[in-house]
Amino acid sequence: MLRCLLILVMGLSVSPRLIGAEVAKDGYIRENNIAYRDTNSPGWDEYMKERCVLDLYRPAGKQGYSTVVWFHGGGLRGGNKAVPWQLQKKGIAVVAVNYRLFPKVECPAYIEDAAAAVAWTFKNIQRYGGDPGAIHVSGHSAGGYLTSMIGLDESYLADHGIDADRIASLVPFSGHTITHFTPREERGISDKRAIVDKFAPLFHVRKDSPPLVLITGDRELELLGRYEENAYLWRMMQVAGHKQTQLHELGGFDHGGMAAPAFGILLKVLRGR
Repeated sequence: MLRCLLILVMGLSVSPRLIGAEVAKDGYIRENNIAYRDTNSPGWDEYMKERCVLDLYRPAGKQGYSTVVWFHGGGLRGGNKAVPWQLQKKGIAVVAVNYRLFPKVECPAYIEDAAAAVAWTFKNIQRYGGDPGAIHVSGHSAGGYLTSMIGLDESYLADHGIDADRIASLVPFSGHTITHFTPREERGISDKRAIVDKFAPLFHVRKDSPPLVLITGDRELELLGRYEENAYLWRMMQVAGHKQTQLHELGGFDHGGMAAPAFGILLKVLRGR
């Protein structure tokens, strides 16, 4: 009896990360609400404890797979994490992230959360079987803005001891490249007044950033000047000497509808095409 108990305890200690995980019939494992911040995080409170969690979706029994860190949209004031169905059963992992929202927090709290989630992925994905050299970051709308901010402004990941240039690619879907309208609202600035300051991806143009794949909907159907501001970031990255910036305009698709076809581009990036 004692021997059986020892074997059981040893078996549990070998794979502690599987405790509470859901292993689906399709061969993928889901672990929900993993905390990526803790009591040592600056500003720790109940709201951070509630929102700073992520879901990990990964293939079972596979090693060296790529990972997409995915940020949901919602204007930095709404939305919740979800693993997009377009990224499921593709032989990759998806880290779906919740982050704190306005008006309970203000800029740059949600950017800091995004960086903390990406840092968690760099520090932990290998023990789940993933390749830490193949971590891609993506998101739609506000999630696209967060993608560009933490990838172009190196300071946010540097706070966690992570070099932003280790990111395999940045693939923002229809994200602001000027300062997001929510941080502008926090300062009483109209959403029709363009601002480029330290909270704008455009402010951090540099030639040594990770590969950057900008995707927007149709310029005639997008929000305000979303295509044009992405086109300007594309041009300025060229001027800066960055050789791996792409710009895709998805004709016929509006801001919300562009996400579905954009996943096809993201998957091509992951496959190196």
